[in-house]
Amino acid sequence: MQSKIVGGGLPPAFSLFPSLNKTFTFHQILVLIITFLAYASFHASRKPPSIVKSVLGPSVNEDSNSPIDNGWAPFNGTEGTQRLGELDLAFLSSYALGMYFAGHLGDRIDLRLFLVFGMMGSGILTVVFGLGYWMNVHLLGFYMTVQIVCGLFQSIGWPCVVSVVGNWCGKEKRGLIMGVWNSHTSVGNIVGSVVASSVLDSGWGWSFALPGGLVIVSGLVVFMCLVVSPHDLGFEEPGKEIEMSLAAETVVVEDKEDDDVGLLETVNLDDGDDSLSAIGFLEAWKLPGVAPFAFCLFFSKLVAYTFLYWLPYYLRHQAVAGVYISHKTAGILSTVFDIGGVFGGISAGFISDKIKARALTSVAFLSLSIPVLIMYRVYGSVSMFINIGLMFISGLLVNGPYALITTAVAADLGTQDSIKGNGRALATVTAIIDGTGSVGAALGPLLAGYISSRGWNSVFFMLIVSIFFAGLFLVRLAKAEIKEMSSSGELIASSGP
Repeated sequence: MQSKIVGGGLPPAFSLFPSLNKTFTFHQILVLIITFLAYASFHASRKPPSIVKSVLGPSVNEDSNSPIDNGWAPFNGTEGTQRLGELDLAFLSSYALGMYFAGHLGDRIDLRLFLVFGMMGSGILTVVFGLGYWMNVHLLGFYMTVQIVCGLFQSIGWPCVVSVVGNWCGKEKRGLIMGVWNSHTSVGNIVGSVVASSVLDSGWGWSFALPGGLVIVSGLVVFMCLVVSPHDLGFEEPGKEIEMSLAAETVVVEDKEDDDVGLLETVNLDDGDDSLSAIGFLEAWKLPGVAPFAFCLFFSKLVAYTFLYWLPYYLRHQAVAGVYISHKTAGILSTVFDIGGVFGGISAGFISDKIKARALTSVAFLSLSIPVLIMYRVYGSVSMFINIGLMFISGLLVNGPYALITTAVAADLGTQDSIKGNGRALATVTAIIDGTGSVGAALGPLLAGYISSRGWNSVFFMLIVSIFFAGLFLVRLAKAEIKEMSSSGELIASSGP
């Protein structure tokens, strides 16, 4: 059975509390909650570096707007922002590299134990980074090493949680369900920002220690309660759809019939060899739609992670209505971008379900985000009200496609008909898409660290160009979706009375 490959049986909580073995719907909801908690804690532990940047890096003379050499060595001085950018690169590049291997391994071993391993390692290393404050460490190599290893542990999380959710949820309303579920990214950012900012005045080490502890506690919950596959409880998995969601626009498909199954509906599975053999890495790259969405996510995550890692620093060093805000206020205020991201992910998922066009929805969000980012840079300093409003809309439009591609699109592509129902390809496809995106995520903060020394207008120009290329990679798929929608409309019209 498939559970022998992707799952290792029931977690301890089900032996201790047999009454937990309830209905399929109950376990679906429980899995969504546990995986939400798990990945929210991952993101909460990624937020401290952005919150403490304004403390570690050089302060800015508010009169001359030039750096002041006072921060925390080795991140102070005139090259402080470059060192901070390199620190982000160390984490995110190892995260991107690890993502490819994590997805490959995730298709072959117990996902629950693999996820717990990643969470424990991430939590411990986040705490270790914070120990640099109490141990008075000023060696760049120490912080670089911790971030590199932590990035490898963090890369385990995403392929695991998406694969588990894919095991439990059918395709119908997948965009909306995963849009809501994927708000864990923004919720984790919000929690991490608030926690790290609230203890920043007590010493920046606490800004790492508390989120690191949160990941460890969440890992214990996953170990005790997460059921990887419905098979582990004697249920059948939700239907494996025959109709491709995106591949139909890019390849010629033989006659297929629509066999969508709702979230709570189940069908019999074929447990043949095809469903049990993991798909190859290069083979997964050749699947229809994988490469365009992967490269789109490269530029989308470049933008999203630049905001993730540099927005608090930007807010701290940009006067709003002529006033500079504190480190703590800047960290908390940056959560507005993530709150917008929650609504962006949900709305993108809902819209894409309604019009059945993932690429078209992504292109629309990306196109609208360009003028909004220009307005935020030009008018964000006029007043706090305008700053918050434009920051919210920016988060909504930037994070909408990012959330949609990393969840619903990845799940669609990993279960499409061209791989003959091989559900075990899901973690590999997810890893390819998010791993490619993570390369962009590593590049964005690094470039921002260097470019910001020339002025923030240059940084925003980089972001706008990146968004343009992100949309460009999906134009062909979006056109195919529009053509498909037009054909469907004509077919309905011709069949009418």
